[in-house]
Amino acid sequence: MGDKLFHKKKALASRREKTRKLRRILIVCEGEKTEPNYFKAFPENPEVYDEIDVQGTGYNTVSLVKKAIQIKSEAERKKEPYIETWCVFDKDSFSVEAFEKALALAAKKENQIKCAYSIEAFEIWYMLHFEFYNTGLSRDQYKEKLSALLKKPYQKNSAEMYSVLKNKQANALKNAEKLYGIQSQKPIKEQNPVTTVFKLVARLNETQ
Repeated sequence: MGDKLFHKKKALASRREKTRKLRRILIVCEGEKTEPNYFKAFPENPEVYDEIDVQGTGYNTVSLVKKAIQIKSEAERKKEPYIETWCVFDKDSFSVEAFEKALALAAKKENQIKCAYSIEAFEIWYMLHFEFYNTGLSRDQYKEKLSALLKKPYQKNSAEMYSVLKNKQANALKNAEKLYGIQSQKPIKEQNPVTTVFKLVARLNETQ
């Protein structure tokens, strides 16, 4: 009797597992290669999600958030919703107005999109793996400093950055959170450098 009950419960659990919806996290990136290559390299984390859907779009700020809303809505119509949607983008040379509009649009109750933004560029996240920075840099300076830190020329679209930096990720999370704590006290136009990529990385690494 006991064996029959055990196998019955096991079969029921197996059926439930098969019918359970995939827990997918959507990450919509401004860049078509740099950011997608990084996030696609994250290992599976079955305690939090089954799959990461990373899409590099070439869109920016407001247009990127609108694209994320579109993808998210289409998934919901197909009854295959994402458990979370993130936008990853840089401030770059875009206006403060466009940047703030994108953040506001993402935060709307009906959209509920989270943002992992960087000012000025995603590369500040890479640099924070090595040491704490709180000085604004140009794109050329990011490239130069990263090349020095990596001890080889930095390749912007490299598919190896996750693996190269993985053993320093805890340091990056600590440095990025510290930097955000300082910069987030200022208006957006004065936040340089800053990145909230650490929030997305922490989420992908989370254990329940």
